[in-house]
Amino acid sequence: MALFIPTYFAPIAQYSVISQCNSVTFEFEDNFQKQTYRNRCYIYGANGKLSLNIPVKHKHSENRKKTKDALIENDFPWQIQHFKSLQSAYRTSPFFEFYEDDIHKIFSKKYSFLHDVVIDTHLFVTDALQISNAYTKTSSYSSDSSEKDFRNLAIAKKGVEIEMDTYVQMFDDKFGFIPNLSILDLLFMEGPNAISFLQKISLILK
Repeated sequence: MALFIPTYFAPIAQYSVISQCNSVTFEFEDNFQKQTYRNRCYIYGANGKLSLNIPVKHKHSENRKKTKDALIENDFPWQIQHFKSLQSAYRTSPFFEFYEDDIHKIFSKKYSFLHDVVIDTHLFVTDALQISNAYTKTSSYSSDSSEKDFRNLAIAKKGVEIEMDTYVQMFDDKFGFIPNLSILDLLFMEGPNAISFLQKISLILK
């Protein structure tokens, strides 16, 4: 069993591991934490690394809440904004049009819970990579870590060091190669060849 936290259009590092796992289990009993990939992803925009964040409702009376109970703040048109940002950044990329319709379905669907969004993005990615989309959910939280505990990959600031081959990115002539962006960056640039990149990546978990 390989254990992951489901995240929003997860970074390349996470799908590098998932693509090589026989079974995937998603942590559904953890406490929601800010500054993680749970509700954000990073893409390559015209001005460099760009964060796309799903707004999450926070109540002052709540000390802790589980990620599975996190509600989306839909008063903010985040879906429209995110899709426009992706179009602006990648519309001239080699494979954006190939995936555009399927991604648009996610940004057109109404969501209440964060976990529904991240699972839908996972199903899209596994289909695009042509890998198994099967997964199980945890029924209780365990603090025990093991060699197959990859929950740290959800930490945006210090979760992983990644060694990977470079590939052409949209604005690398301005800002250079940026590793471990959202899996979308790799898909839009490499399409079906993305899986070969994922399977050659080396990770150092922190």
